[in-house]
Amino acid sequence: MKAIRCKSYGPPSNLVLEDVDAVNAGPKQVVVATKACGLNFPDTLIIQGLYQFKPDLPFTPGSDLAGVVKEVGEGVKHLKVGQEVFGFVPYGALAEEVVVPANACFPKPPQMDFETAASFLMAYGTSYHALHDRGKIKEGESLLVLGASGGVGLAAVELGKLMGAKVIAAASTDEKLELCRRYGADLTINYNEQDLKSTLKEMTDGKGVDLVYDPVGGAYSEPALRATARYGRFLVVGFAAGDIPKIPLNLTLLKEAEIVGVFWGSFAMKEPKANMENSMQLMQWHAEGKLKPYIHKVYELSETPEALEEIANRRAKGKLVVKV
Repeated sequence: MKAIRCKSYGPPSNLVLEDVDAVNAGPKQVVVATKACGLNFPDTLIIQGLYQFKPDLPFTPGSDLAGVVKEVGEGVKHLKVGQEVFGFVPYGALAEEVVVPANACFPKPPQMDFETAASFLMAYGTSYHALHDRGKIKEGESLLVLGASGGVGLAAVELGKLMGAKVIAAASTDEKLELCRRYGADLTINYNEQDLKSTLKEMTDGKGVDLVYDPVGGAYSEPALRATARYGRFLVVGFAAGDIPKIPLNLTLLKEAEIVGVFWGSFAMKEPKANMENSMQLMQWHAEGKLKPYIHKVYELSETPEALEEIANRRAKGKLVVKV
């Protein structure tokens, strides 16, 4: 079968498409014939050796997937050969076939096409876990989303609005902010043209924001934390800017604020029952027409390096998908 391979750490241009051995299902696993793979910012990190874990070289990147079950391993009861599914793996999805843990693989709702299904779990799973489980968002609270036009950011905008928050979207261009408004943002900030801290104070009548969703890091984290309200919560989701910020902890003391880590992949693997409950809620909202992933572009498997370059250079809006 064909797969995208990372043979040495580096930029997306280092990736190659080549033939690899077929895979087989072990106990509590299934083999999925991949139809689509959604790309995420961590995919650009893992191929550089910059993610939280480093697979042994060579490896196949890609996490979000949708496809058809080809083989079912021992002990798997809820899936069968020929069934359309979607799921996630730490890496390995940018291939014609992939082994998926059975507890990370779900029947695909009939209203979802493969591209939509491959865009769903990681972006919405991360953002819902962040807002619901870690941020404990309440109706009427204010929510600032940094990097709001990206995959997880746009999902956070959409979910925040659905969950009753006043959503403030921050992004780098007016074009990106227009998309955020389409997805429910009440207010927007172009942080290339506006001062983040002072604008947030003005937008919240001096109170500050109740909840910050930060998948960006870098230079925007500290001013966002400084603009939180008393008892505010700051969600650490990722570092798309490349730099991991160093935060003066006296800021949390003065505001009695919380800095809260969000690692959906770990949550999904270590608390599968809770993740299943979250996933069922998200799929219900999608079936009701309340959630709709924005797919910026669909690529062929051979075009994966080009797609990852778009994400790495922050030119993408919403999700990019590779069709397999």
